[in-house]
Amino acid sequence: MAKVILLNGSPHPKGCTWVALHEVQKTLEQEGLETELLQVGGLAARGCVACGYCNEQGRCIVEGDPVNEVAEKLEEAAGLVVGSPVYYGSPNGSLLAFLDRLFYSVPYSLQMKVGASVVSCRRGGNTASFDVLNKYFTISGMPLASSTYWNQIHGCTPEQAIKDLEGLQIMRNLGRNMAFLIRAIEAEKERAGLPEVERKNFTSFMDGKE
Repeated sequence: MAKVILLNGSPHPKGCTWVALHEVQKTLEQEGLETELLQVGGLAARGCVACGYCNEQGRCIVEGDPVNEVAEKLEEAAGLVVGSPVYYGSPNGSLLAFLDRLFYSVPYSLQMKVGASVVSCRRGGNTASFDVLNKYFTISGMPLASSTYWNQIHGCTPEQAIKDLEGLQIMRNLGRNMAFLIRAIEAEKERAGLPEVERKNFTSFMDGKE
């Protein structure tokens, strides 16, 4: 059974971001997929220091937070959903530090895993945060699951977020679309394998002339 990992990047385990993620999770399970919702918000996640250890050893050198644990789960999963509240027009800073190290640790094992991001906010900054999170997927060869609007939910409290009926509807549509994509990709992967990926060329004009 295909599995989807969901990451809650809010420091509040049952806050507005959880409301959105839980709606996606329920829908994925109704579609027959296995899910695991992990709480990573609020962790003292250290940022990437570009030491290159993960390129040599296949895991992040930093211990003490679950980046390596999540990386192992992600390598076996068919999809990833990342949720974050909006802080000053951007995702939670500790979540971004976590994602930098997570994606840098497993850059070549994410091809054709389906990705999706969801954001929660009171009013604004949602589309900017949505854009930041989606870039992690699009640089990693991960198809994006979309919905019937941007994947966002509004409210200051979980009780308010639950009243955002359109937001909840968007999450359910996202879950159904994601499940469809995963099933389609898994079927084609079994039939013909994954697409070829070229990696030999790197643009680097060191002197600005060549």
